Amino acid sequence: MIHPPYLSPGYRSSVLRAPSRPPVAFTADPDAVELTGPVFGHGELGELDADLTRRHAGEPIGERIIVSGRILDSAGRPVRGTLLEIWQANAAGRYAHEGDRHPAPLDPNFTGAGRCLTDDEGRYRFVTIKPGAYPWRNHHNAWRPAHIHFSVFGTAFTQRLVTQMYFPGDPLFPYDPILQSIPDPAVRERLVSRFDLETTEPEWALGYRFDVVLGHTPTEEP
Repeated sequence: MIHPPYLSPGYRSSVLRAPSRPPVAFTADPDAVELTGPVFGHGELGELDADLTRRHAGEPIGERIIVSGRILDSAGRPVRGTLLEIWQANAAGRYAHEGDRHPAPLDPNFTGAGRCLTDDEGRYRFVTIKPGAYPWRNHHNAWRPAHIHFSVFGTAFTQRLVTQMYFPGDPLFPYDPILQSIPDPAVRERLVSRFDLETTEPEWALGYRFDVVLGHTPTEEP
């Protein structure tokens, strides 16, 4: 797979974040570092951690959705018991964060963060609200397409993938330099969820499926 370049001038933040020097060799034992990292288990998660619509006194405003899928390794095997975290804007396109000051309403019944562990088949499921688009000042009249941030942990805290899930048919796709930093259109499509009638619940919530396939794992042959 051809990965997006770290430096993508259309995405202004990458100019400051992209490395300008070769990587530094890590001399410590990486296994020892990872073994001392935080460990997450089923007991650390609350009953409502995967349902972002039931954390407060009232119902959040917006379109209720179910986001589900599987976490797989590159051989198609389920990644069991791995921790997923999501965070997102509310239906008006605003994050419940002090750094987000754009003039869209906050929702007192939606804070936009959740987490869960995958089951034995690598499956996960979240109930949430479909996020709105929002302005982000990257360039003139810049708007981010609606998206949900995903964080997938491996067997230790240092093993982490952070990505974004988009929604099908968004008219902002061609104008988003983050998504367009991926040069291969087929690879860009892997970040777009698909509507899933099978997980849609009648008169309650639309379903979207988003599978994540991880790269090389230590148990695979190189």
